[in-house]
Amino acid sequence: MTTAPDATAPQPPAPEQAAPEQAGGPTGPAPDTHQHPDTHQHPHTEQQGALVPPTVLAVIPARGGSKGVPAKNLAPVAGVPLVARAVRESLAARHVTAVVVSTDDEYIADVARAAGAEVVQRPSEIAGDTATSEAAVLHAMDVYEARYETEVDVVLLVQCTSPFLTGEDIGGVAGAVAEDGADSALTVAPFHGFVWRDGHSDAHPAATDTAAATATDATAAATASRGSYGVNHDKAFRPRRQDRPQDLLETGAAYAMSAAGFRAAGHRFFGRTDLVRTDPARTLEVDDPHDLARARALAPLLDAPGSSRPTFADLDAVVLDFDGTQTDDRVLIDSDGREFVSVHRGDGLGIAALRRSGLKLLILSTEQNPVVAARARKLRLPVLHGIDRKDLALKQWCEEEGVAPERVMYVGNDVNDLPCFGLVGWPVAVAGAHDVVRDAARTVTTAEGGFGAIREIAAWLLGPSLTVPTGPATTATTGPATTGTTGSGTTGGNP
Repeated sequence: MTTAPDATAPQPPAPEQAAPEQAGGPTGPAPDTHQHPDTHQHPHTEQQGALVPPTVLAVIPARGGSKGVPAKNLAPVAGVPLVARAVRESLAARHVTAVVVSTDDEYIADVARAAGAEVVQRPSEIAGDTATSEAAVLHAMDVYEARYETEVDVVLLVQCTSPFLTGEDIGGVAGAVAEDGADSALTVAPFHGFVWRDGHSDAHPAATDTAAATATDATAAATASRGSYGVNHDKAFRPRRQDRPQDLLETGAAYAMSAAGFRAAGHRFFGRTDLVRTDPARTLEVDDPHDLARARALAPLLDAPGSSRPTFADLDAVVLDFDGTQTDDRVLIDSDGREFVSVHRGDGLGIAALRRSGLKLLILSTEQNPVVAARARKLRLPVLHGIDRKDLALKQWCEEEGVAPERVMYVGNDVNDLPCFGLVGWPVAVAGAHDVVRDAARTVTTAEGGFGAIREIAAWLLGPSLTVPTGPATTATTGPATTGTTGSGTTGGNP
């Protein structure tokens, strides 16, 4: 059933495909272009002798209710909400004409629009716990077609709970239908595991569906009474991995369907189904808090370097190098051999705001010069300096402070910072850092060290006005200025 367009959504440019002429003039009935799901019709159409690319609509279901992880679709991974990550990759995918987020939640709608998607307001009757993704896709397709008076040729179902889905994956399933003649397609990953099933489970096929006990699982049916059994293998025969057939695991990330076939079938698999192989390392679905924690821990490894910035919610601590990060890396020496460095007042303002926010802060430096401790006293920050192995000191500090390394930002500029980069979830390089350090960083500031780089980072986390997030009262980070070799200083002064 065609639904009225969402009048509140912004109106982006119309899709590349022009609206087809309707028999009987502008107000006449549209021709019936639906087809049987087993009869594939190539989605490219001819219009006045020219081949017109198909209209490929990517639909991202993202309802507000979630029992496993509250507000799951807004949960940030690498500083980007899950729904925004899905929108970003869908917009980057080949073949995709438009991206629509189907939601019943105003906050998700705002995030989706900000990320570049259109929004379809999902009715409550298909937004509950028992609602299917197919219902959301069909409704979104109806709204889109009514909104633009056009016909969708290929529709995609993109799940934002797969945080490491790529535009290449989405383009792969779209191309399988739009170009290669498939009726439906899905992302899969190579799988080499031995799957077992509990022989006493109610889900045993021999107990619930006699027809399921085919020749391939005859062993399972025959041995069910004796306990658990192998699903994709005979437990009495254990071939080497290279001698076994290649199993493929459905990733649950992206699906593509001929729009007409999808309407006729009512589900996502019909006709010829193609498999699009993806990187198994990226196969993760966020269904519970543990999955979300794993996604956040894996993001530094799987996301492109410099592709994202953290939010305040991603961090528990910020650790700062000194020379080249809080200074411009130059040292001025007077005739008596005394050393002077230059710092940025904006950095002091940013650090003061970070300290008030309740984040744990630390200055960590190999430099033994007392100027490091003096600056730390001025900023009222704990400091470890004169440290040869900064990575060991950082690891010990995290253990003592009870901070998970994946929730630590480390800011550095040179090769002696690389071991610390490998320990934390958010390695950040300042502009002007050594090339190898920039390459290893998760993101890079636009300001150079000594010219406001730390103030810039504070703005990432707290906003341009450095507003401390509201919430439970927190204790500002302070601590003694200490060295790795010779003693300690005191705190005091104003930043």
